[in-house]
Amino acid sequence: MITVPFLDLKRQNQELARDLEQATFRVVQSGRYLLGPETEAFEDEFASAVGARYCVAVANGLEALMIALKALHVGPGDEVLVPTNTFVATWLAVTLVGAEVVGIEPDPETMVIRAETLEASVTPRTRAVIPVHLYGRPCPMPEIVSWARHHGIAVIEDAAQAHGAQWAHQPVGAFGDAGCWSFYPSKNLGALGDAGAITTNDRGVWDLARRLRNYGSREKYHHDVIGWNSRMSEMNAAILRVKLRTLSEWNQRRQILAHRYVERLQNLPLVLPPLDTLEQSVWHLFVIRTPRRNALQQFLLDHGVETQIHYPIPPHRQRAYRHSFDKDCFPLANRLAAEVLSLPLGPYLSLAEVDYVTEVLHQFFDEEKGEAGYEYSAL
Repeated sequence: MITVPFLDLKRQNQELARDLEQATFRVVQSGRYLLGPETEAFEDEFASAVGARYCVAVANGLEALMIALKALHVGPGDEVLVPTNTFVATWLAVTLVGAEVVGIEPDPETMVIRAETLEASVTPRTRAVIPVHLYGRPCPMPEIVSWARHHGIAVIEDAAQAHGAQWAHQPVGAFGDAGCWSFYPSKNLGALGDAGAITTNDRGVWDLARRLRNYGSREKYHHDVIGWNSRMSEMNAAILRVKLRTLSEWNQRRQILAHRYVERLQNLPLVLPPLDTLEQSVWHLFVIRTPRRNALQQFLLDHGVETQIHYPIPPHRQRAYRHSFDKDCFPLANRLAAEVLSLPLGPYLSLAEVDYVTEVLHQFFDEEKGEAGYEYSAL
């Protein structure tokens, strides 16, 4: 039996082992470990890759969102429009700066939000919208930005899963007022631990974000605003500089594997992610949907295929938000949480491994024929 792990970072990093070792040694020898030349170089290189004027490296993706919100003066009394189907960090950032989350149900096909779903939720207190480029698939940013500008609302892109993704050949992360990134190890561009960044074309946002990440200080021992300690390490900056050079190639490999999945699974009773049109997904995750999710996940595991669920409990049903939201208030997010399943996908996987996964999926549904639940009516 073949074993296909969901994620194998050791295998992925082995491809770059020599360059990663040299980068690590360079940092150790430098004697600079915070806010040094590696961080400055990474900020310049990543801003260029995203098509933004500025980049601020921070400690993690959650704090990137929090700092971006504060840099855009979002806080107590404000409302922020946030997708209901996302990792909880998107919601936590809004709550932690004192603002109020307003949940927006996504498009059921792409699982990202669209401009037409936002209008009904706008109030005089609406201060920002956070489109999430979920699973590596970009939101339709031109229409969202146009809508937000009409209403005088800030746009903060949550691009934590979308390194290198594009809409109509324009990279995400520079459409709105700020783009927020996580470099958690499993991301398409992953560090050796937590790390994050903010990209922007607004010099005022850049300047305030730089102070907010470093105790509110522009000059040592002079603190202009209440800030955080949210600094990317020089080690992670050096590692990310190495990986940034291979990001495009690795994303292309992901795309080939994702298309292979679609080609071999299209006749099964599954909802598959749509292939790219104007948007160019970087396939951080390959997410299928079925009401037989739990049984399918166990069957795959029994045959050596690891999978994950992104995400089994939507934010509004987390205990942290139990006093703010009814558990049934977002039915689409609830249904997605019950049906989504992420298959193995990474730049190190072979076509043969993907083919094995699809063979096991076919075997599962062959055995399911004639049983209740085989026919699936999508949303």
